[in-house]
Amino acid sequence: MSIAESRTDSVPAIAVTGSTGHLGGRVATAIAERGEAQTLVVRDASRAPQLAGARVREATYRDGEASRAALEGVQTLFMVSASESADRVDEHRSFIDAAAAAGVRHIVYTSFFGAHPEAVFTLARDHFATEQHIRDSGMSFTFLRNNFYMDFFALLPGEDGVIRGPAGSGRVSAVSRADLADAALAVLIDPSAHSGAVYELTGREALSLDEVARIITQKTGRSVTFHDETLPEAYESRAGYGAPSWQVDAWVSTYTAMAAGEQERITDDIRALTGHDPQTLAEFLD
Repeated sequence: MSIAESRTDSVPAIAVTGSTGHLGGRVATAIAERGEAQTLVVRDASRAPQLAGARVREATYRDGEASRAALEGVQTLFMVSASESADRVDEHRSFIDAAAAAGVRHIVYTSFFGAHPEAVFTLARDHFATEQHIRDSGMSFTFLRNNFYMDFFALLPGEDGVIRGPAGSGRVSAVSRADLADAALAVLIDPSAHSGAVYELTGREALSLDEVARIITQKTGRSVTFHDETLPEAYESRAGYGAPSWQVDAWVSTYTAMAAGEQERITDDIRALTGHDPQTLAEFLD
């Protein structure tokens, strides 16, 4: 069933989470621009975007009762992964259970490229655990395994113009949020056509951080370089933020996953879903 098909009641067929953020906001806006109704599930209704045809419901992933109420009557759920936390998987499980109890038929989940229980990037393990819980829920699903955001890489240089991390010569096929939103919309338009599918969404080039630094320099005029930290240097340079150990591990493993070759593969899933090539970093910076 497509999101364009009419409903016999006042509940929109689709619900979107994360609409106050970059990716979810793009998806919600695109749905509204198609003239479709939707439910925006947000933590704070005052921050929800003002979109035609959108109703707003407050719920957190942790609050199963509120989540179930917000999702009653919804058929397809676009579930943006929760903010990074030590218990994010528990949050996800609570929300997934609420969706199943509410009668949601299909979940489109924003997972991570290379999701695996033994992934070098520690947060990719969380995504794999979430995928498994969705599989076990009995609901139909589509997993969008997004590689690192190109938008993030454009912001990597510090105030001194240096990108620091233990990435070595490893490469990453980073992808823009805009391209990811286009891919998500393509799935949400006709979720049944993508039931059980796992898409690995990447850019169309795999760059080392030396190359990232060179492209940023060329496109912005700011001198940017890459310093390949050792692991001790990486942990020491991030110690001053006072972050918990799980978060520092996540920050550092962003780079070690590149060094291990886990983020370099390129797929054509963006083109297959959207009909257009994903952006390069140079195009993104133009």
